[in-house]
Amino acid sequence: MAKAGTAEVVLEGVGPNLGGRPRGFWRQFLVFVGPGYLIATGYMDPGNWATSIAGGSAFGYQLLFVALLASLMAIVMQSLAARLGIASNRDLAELCREALPRPLSLLLWALAELAICATDLAEVIGTAIGLNLLFAIPIGLGTMLTAADVFLILALQRLGFRWIEAFVMALLVLIAACFFGELLLAHPRWSDVAAGMLPNGIVLTNPTALYLAIGMIGATVMPHNLYLHSSLPQTTRDLGEGLEQRRRSLRFVTLDTVIALSLALIINVSLIVVAAAAFFANGQTKVTELPDAYRLIAPLLGAPLAATLFAVALLACGFNSTITATLSGQIVMEGFLRIRLPNWLRRLITRAIAIVPAVVTVLWFGEAAIGRLLILSQVVLSLQLPFAMIPLVLFTADRRHMGALVAPRWLSGLGMLIALLISGLNVWLVAQWLLPDAG
Repeated sequence: MAKAGTAEVVLEGVGPNLGGRPRGFWRQFLVFVGPGYLIATGYMDPGNWATSIAGGSAFGYQLLFVALLASLMAIVMQSLAARLGIASNRDLAELCREALPRPLSLLLWALAELAICATDLAEVIGTAIGLNLLFAIPIGLGTMLTAADVFLILALQRLGFRWIEAFVMALLVLIAACFFGELLLAHPRWSDVAAGMLPNGIVLTNPTALYLAIGMIGATVMPHNLYLHSSLPQTTRDLGEGLEQRRRSLRFVTLDTVIALSLALIINVSLIVVAAAAFFANGQTKVTELPDAYRLIAPLLGAPLAATLFAVALLACGFNSTITATLSGQIVMEGFLRIRLPNWLRRLITRAIAIVPAVVTVLWFGEAAIGRLLILSQVVLSLQLPFAMIPLVLFTADRRHMGALVAPRWLSGLGMLIALLISGLNVWLVAQWLLPDAG
């Protein structure tokens, strides 16, 4: 039974009770297909575009291993988030409120809201750039028009949550098709692609590479997605009541997560590969702005279609990622504070917070600074990550909260290692900011 509270955002009762008539494996699995793809949209939002394109243009294929590592980290952490919701019947925000001291819980809430605002900032900018590239709408006006996406969210929610999932998955197919076309036009050196998947020390020796790598991690393992994924399975699917039913549900949810995030990995790798083949290989090593990438990609690849595919995929990413930001924002506020706001009001508040810095940047610094603001937003996400990851790992390792579905020790250890690794990279980055001569 789906719970109340966050359920109003997403509950549609789409899952059959697994304790009823036996079903085949794939029929059961199809019931659970959907939440993983909602999560995957956050792994390819416009902020991810900015960091991947900047990394590919500046360092060629050398940062591909960062995208691979970040995606593997994401699969581990999102699986833990889903496990938390299935085992405890609570999402991460609710458990933080119930199990942690009030001041610490409020601090984590504030940091989660900051992460959502940073995510929304990337969506605002990316969607505005997409509108500008396809329809010549000025970016300043486009950022304001993005507030209208609240009506899209409300319309989909009224149709039912399966419609939200179907809309997201359809756009993901469109995005994947666009990048498949880009790869065919780019003709990358596949031997260099394979070599780029192997770890190298560039992020430890080059401050710019470190900055971009941390931005790529923040754009992939996103804090708000951990809160969202801990809520979605339990509020949109009938998981069953018995332990065996819950185990089976966990297996299906995990499989959905792995498949969806593998698709996100392919798209993220494609972003870097296209940037490396189109820009780095042609001496354009300082492409940090998405409009510049749009203008350069067609002549460098000798194919006008490349620019159109680029803009269509960017706009689709912007639309898609607004949905997850809306849902996660409601879950975070309800879970930490027990405050329920109408979906449209919550969305407009969050979007307004994101629109202000975007418009100020355009008016004060010009459109040329938009790309740098996008990358900065992703670095902010990475800085927030440990504050969501560490509580998640600790809760899922605690039998008092998880019961028989407590995470295996190896999985908890891997999750903590990931959290500490990201924390260490963040500290290294901040140290280089404060003490630039130390690196």
